Amino acid sequence: MNYGLNDRMPLFPLLLYGLQWLVISIPSIIILGAVTASMNQEGAAQQILYIQKLVATVGGGLIVQMLWGHRLPLVMGPASVLLVGIISATAARADAVNTAIVLGGALLFGLGISGMFDKVQSVFTPRIVVVILALIAFTLSPVIVRMLFGRTTDVLFNFILALSLSLVMIYLNNRLPGMWRSMVVFMGLVVGTTVCFLVKGPQFPAEIGSVSAFSAHWFDFTFQLDGGVLLSFLFCYMALILNELGSIQSVGQQIKADKLNERSRRGISVTGLFNSLSGLLGVIGPVDYSLSPGVIAATGCASRFPLIPAGVGLIMIAFMPSWLVFISAIPEVILGTILLYLMGSQLTAALQMMAREKSVSSFNSGLIIGFPLMVALVISFAPEQALAELPPLIRPILGNGFVMGTLTVLLLEHVIFKDEKKSF
Repeated sequence: MNYGLNDRMPLFPLLLYGLQWLVISIPSIIILGAVTASMNQEGAAQQILYIQKLVATVGGGLIVQMLWGHRLPLVMGPASVLLVGIISATAARADAVNTAIVLGGALLFGLGISGMFDKVQSVFTPRIVVVILALIAFTLSPVIVRMLFGRTTDVLFNFILALSLSLVMIYLNNRLPGMWRSMVVFMGLVVGTTVCFLVKGPQFPAEIGSVSAFSAHWFDFTFQLDGGVLLSFLFCYMALILNELGSIQSVGQQIKADKLNERSRRGISVTGLFNSLSGLLGVIGPVDYSLSPGVIAATGCASRFPLIPAGVGLIMIAFMPSWLVFISAIPEVILGTILLYLMGSQLTAALQMMAREKSVSSFNSGLIIGFPLMVALVISFAPEQALAELPPLIRPILGNGFVMGTLTVLLLEHVIFKDEKKSF
């Protein structure tokens, strides 16, 4: 290892490694940010403003994590599990969603600083974690389908492009060494967009010139409490905690960092704080990503300090919206393809954990995993007119495949098959 966790370095290597982390961070922010912005904002100018706020929030969160949070070399990005909550609450006002994100972040912050988080961990058995990881991928499937085929007549072109690009990214992920593997998503984004531009031509919205570096609309929060939306997001934050913990533990164990439990509590506290800030700004909340182990192994740099200039770079980009204009021209089929690849990776992580923990050793233990996934799939693909018949208060819960899948696995694991857990 060239640089350890707390090793400082000369300015040039610091900036060079910082640029590397910046380039690795940007694709996830662009992809999930663009998907969420297209669902929440009308017009390209508003969508780019959404991305600006998201990039600035992630950059600020990254800096605070390096200085006062977990202080581990981990990149941040939008939490895909919160996208599940946003999708399920499309019938509710944006103010209710933002309020739920503020309160969910406050809950995380409270769990982190109070020390109560250690007691919460006992709920998450390996089988429940496997199901939650898989649920994120399964419940985002309808979104992927709509992005690939929902708004176009070029179904054959989109299908061939999505399948080909996904397979190419899988091949590159298998063949490229260390750090380059972390660039696969960015490569796929560039190559896929280029192919679409060559076939269909680029399309930049006319109103793009109205984007400004700073706007009064950065801060436009109205408190609106919706019980159904809030409960739905609380389940999403259960999964976000698992994501955060897994990222911290994986990198911490790789570089043999000390006081991992304390780092986890501080990391969760900072993540909660910046989720609340995200809600106030009206954007999706961030979480730490588990991309770092491969990058650290490839570069030999485990120092946390290069991520500080990376965070500064993100904040600078946020206030230069002309750099973000190209986001408005990324074809929806490419965003859907990248999301397909990412959710395939998410499902792979669930299957790896299931094998590693030997989570399925009997019919009943398999049912604990399989049945909640089927419940989630049925709800996720249920006709919109059927979900519209549900009472508004409970629609974000009963109409949310992720929430119902999580409730089902908790019921099976801790109630119905409680007495059989040891025999599994």
